[in-house]
Amino acid sequence: MAGYAYISGNERYAFRDLKDLMAKATPLRSGDLLAGVAATDDTERAAAQLALADVPLGVFLQEMVVPYEADEVTRLIIDTHDKAAFKAVAHLTVGGFRDWLLSDHATTESLAKLAPGLTPEMVAAVSKIMRVQDLVIVAKKCRVVTRFRNTLGLAGRMATRLQPNHPTDDTAGIAASIVDGLLYGNGDAVIGINPATDSIGQVTALVEMLDGIIGRYEIPTQSCILTHVTTTIEAINRGAPVDLVFQSIAGTEAANKSFGIDLNVLQEGYEAGLSLKRGTVGDNVMYFETGQGSALSANAHHGVDQQTIETRAYAVARKFHPLLINTVVGFIGPEYLYDGRQIVRAGLEDHFCGKLLGVPMGCDICYTNHAEADQNDMDVLLTMLGVAGINFIMGIPGSDDVMLNYQTTSFHDALYVRRVLGLKPAPEFEAWLKSQEIFASGDEVQLNLGVPRAFQRVLAAE
Repeated sequence: MAGYAYISGNERYAFRDLKDLMAKATPLRSGDLLAGVAATDDTERAAAQLALADVPLGVFLQEMVVPYEADEVTRLIIDTHDKAAFKAVAHLTVGGFRDWLLSDHATTESLAKLAPGLTPEMVAAVSKIMRVQDLVIVAKKCRVVTRFRNTLGLAGRMATRLQPNHPTDDTAGIAASIVDGLLYGNGDAVIGINPATDSIGQVTALVEMLDGIIGRYEIPTQSCILTHVTTTIEAINRGAPVDLVFQSIAGTEAANKSFGIDLNVLQEGYEAGLSLKRGTVGDNVMYFETGQGSALSANAHHGVDQQTIETRAYAVARKFHPLLINTVVGFIGPEYLYDGRQIVRAGLEDHFCGKLLGVPMGCDICYTNHAEADQNDMDVLLTMLGVAGINFIMGIPGSDDVMLNYQTTSFHDALYVRRVLGLKPAPEFEAWLKSQEIFASGDEVQLNLGVPRAFQRVLAAE
């Protein structure tokens, strides 16, 4: 494959192939340093970005960063590429594409039509030459609407996943967290539990518990147990009332194999979820999670930078029309995203790339306790993602997940960003919150004082 170069004064910077150029052009992050693919310094990084800006978009359909023959994700990307949709930008370079995205020609409607014509590598490339405000304004123009029991992704709305995890799957502890979250207006994206054990019996019991709560209070939302897709399939086969089918995914075939999945397994899960027909306003039944660094940690990155590999995971998600997909941005640790600055940048990149590809992006705005980050960094990322039109975020009691041992966004954080940016929950969920006297009537996101009547008995019992 032909190499790439950029000349600055008397200095010539050479890059052996597109994969090397993409890696060297990536804003600094510890995972790429760990993989040995990062630029040696800021000067080489700037040279790579300038060289990348001159690469025609069509090159990404000819030169693969992961070989076509060796990887089913690459084959999915190339074989499903919409050439007709791509024509609108086919004449552009990466730099020209950036300019077009920032122009008034790139409207919500034109971006939606363009999405099937873009490959992950194209959008990852353009993100590498964009500043933060560029990532925000373009992502805000992208709108991806999905439906199951409510409608997510509408303009002026931001949903939350109510995450009532418990280290022993204690039903009383889970129920208490659910009530707490609902009383702050959380849970319209999904009420989703990471189970302490992956046994089919425990997963089924948790599914039935969530189904009972949603049914009892007639909540227009969906539930999910974040277990392996094969466990969910088995639960469905046993008659469990499953709403959403979950799976962690990555951007290479080898990384997905390390999760015990491939595209055929995901297809089986997708069809199993559809077969139950439990959605009331739509049939988006999949929930995916991703994270920069997962392919590197599995030694399955093919020498590609972690952000480009992450973006390829969104092509996997796109195939199955998910209700939700979120990047768990700082969860893997400082080996991959070292500090708050890297986490903020990565979260905005992921959101931008996913939305541009046409998938309903959310973000678990988080960090591990040994990262060089704190809640102030998360506040910055939370606010910027709210401005950028993110579909959903996490809602955790006190922002501290006692089972997974990481820091994320709380019920209060969701209320904060909705208030300061004027964002509302999903329309069906908002109507329910008002009918239950959790939210006050009117246009403002405002909690009612006192305990809503529907929850007085259960709270008194506790």
